[in-house]
Amino acid sequence: MAIKIYIDQGHNPDSPNAGAEGNGYREQDITYEVGTILADLLRSNGNFDVRVSRPTPETQLGTTNASSLRARVDEANSWGADYFISIHTNASTSSSVNGTEVLVYSAPSVSSELAEDILRELTEITGLRNRGIKLRPGLYVLRKTNMPAVLVEMGFISNSRDANLMANEPELFAEGIYRGILDFLSLS
Repeated sequence: MAIKIYIDQGHNPDSPNAGAEGNGYREQDITYEVGTILADLLRSNGNFDVRVSRPTPETQLGTTNASSLRARVDEANSWGADYFISIHTNASTSSSVNGTEVLVYSAPSVSSELAEDILRELTEITGLRNRGIKLRPGLYVLRKTNMPAVLVEMGFISNSRDANLMANEPELFAEGIYRGILDFLSLS
């Protein structure tokens, strides 16, 4: 039986719930691209059934921040996803802050084990700094999902090196997340 992976490409193309901007890039464009490549990798494997929150770059979910987040979680929950992967770019007021981190509801947990594998593979393939696993029990997409969920902060859009890598080599980030999923499921 196929393993159901729900990929949430963070944010909407426009407000409400538009993402961060930095170095001439928009978070929602980067997350759409990485999520689409990741979905293709998973689908080509044969072990996975995949859904994405934004099947097109124009897909707009919800009419408020709250309803946008709820739409993503409700779709994953009603589909019966086995894992929820939310893809984001981080941002800071300081352009020097950089690196990759993965957010989870709690640790130790199945989510934190998945997060560790994704973080290791992502930082290995991209060369970005490993900022570790962070607990964020208040985040809606981690709190309201009925399945193990991780929120991947791929890099800082406010840092020129991170931003350029995410925008120009999205396949690296998709491959890193994909390898982390395979490691976690002992499919690699």
